Amino acid sequence: MDVHKARHQQVKRVRDYYIFQSRIYDLTRWSFLFGRTAVLEQLPFEYEQPFHLLEVGCGTGRNLQKLQKRFPEARLSGMDISKDMLTQARRRLGAYPGIILLEQAYGDEFYTWTGKLDVVLFSYALTMINPQWEALIHQAYKDLRPGGYIAVVDFHDSRFPFFKRHMSGHHVRMDGHLLPVLQNNFREVHTSVRPAYLGVWDYLLFIGKKF
Repeated sequence: MDVHKARHQQVKRVRDYYIFQSRIYDLTRWSFLFGRTAVLEQLPFEYEQPFHLLEVGCGTGRNLQKLQKRFPEARLSGMDISKDMLTQARRRLGAYPGIILLEQAYGDEFYTWTGKLDVVLFSYALTMINPQWEALIHQAYKDLRPGGYIAVVDFHDSRFPFFKRHMSGHHVRMDGHLLPVLQNNFREVHTSVRPAYLGVWDYLLFIGKKF
């Protein structure tokens, strides 16, 4: 299949999925999207330190809101392909007019920060971006300044085939595929794989530094 056609189909699937999910996202995701606060706490910055962070797949803006409170001097940008999720984000972030929200796929040629970003954050986004997830990791490498950081929290793997099949029905790939690519492209600052629900699945936290 043509790469552009596959990408278009992926974008449409995700947009359609979040038409309804955006309405219940914040009410439900707390129960299984573990590690989102922990990965923000691993960022190696101080309270008043200015830096530019882009969150790819920012969803309803939950992480950006927490980052604004934790790092008030930071420049924050969020990107998502779902207008429905961004509608929720704009409601949440209305008190923070300095946060930029963009409705587009990451890597679109008309907007880039090549070599300028201090942090690129992926929070439960990469395992939903199939088959383009690896290209997005490489795009993050290009957009980060030398010494910049990639921060990832996401599903990692499960030893139960039924659970993997269940998650694939929600457009999530879960087979430990992210970590080797992250380790090959970034110097590890922090890596942990943690169990969820007594080991039904594992989730990943990764902070890596651009070589």
